[in-house]
Amino acid sequence: MKIHTYFRSSAAYRVRIALNLKGIAHELVPVHMYRDGGEHRTEGYAAKNPQRLVPTLELGDGTCLGQSLAIIEYLDATHPGPRLIPDDPLVAARVRAVSHAIACDIHPLNNLRVMNYLKDPLGHGEAEVREWYAHWILNGGLDAVERLIDPGGPFCFGDAPTLADCCLVPQLFNARRFGVPLDGLGRVLAVEAHCATLAPFQAAHPSAQPDAE
Repeated sequence: MKIHTYFRSSAAYRVRIALNLKGIAHELVPVHMYRDGGEHRTEGYAAKNPQRLVPTLELGDGTCLGQSLAIIEYLDATHPGPRLIPDDPLVAARVRAVSHAIACDIHPLNNLRVMNYLKDPLGHGEAEVREWYAHWILNGGLDAVERLIDPGGPFCFGDAPTLADCCLVPQLFNARRFGVPLDGLGRVLAVEAHCATLAPFQAAHPSAQPDAE
């Protein structure tokens, strides 16, 4: 099993956490997002992932899967222990709600493609782009996540990590990269601090990746 990844990609970071939590053996295949115009833009990579995004999970038979949440759901179905999506339907729905809030509402508005388009061709300066980023990551974003996760337990939902934790930790890393103030997100930050003590999260961190710069 291979995971095509870029060290700083939030989406790839989610999948690395999930693979580590489940103890699934995998090979990291770095895909540089800037070198030579972006390795993800090549036809060779597009054959694996037509969206030309990371991550891509490549199975032993050559089958390739894109989209981080779909990949993690696949891993949860094929490697059930430990479960990242709880069996209880209500808890599972709450876990998915937080995960989708991050991966489908927050992240798409501030990923590399959007940030680059704001700069060129739309012509926004760096300060305007950072203002855009901070607005969408907080307003209806992480401030809502703060209220959606459980108030007790070390993780987003109880005593075990879930898909929600896999999504939350990379988004907070990304927020710090852009200097977004995280004041008032006490519960969110407590979850992050606990996750940071665990080896599967540490090994998935961008600074621990072979392509880290």
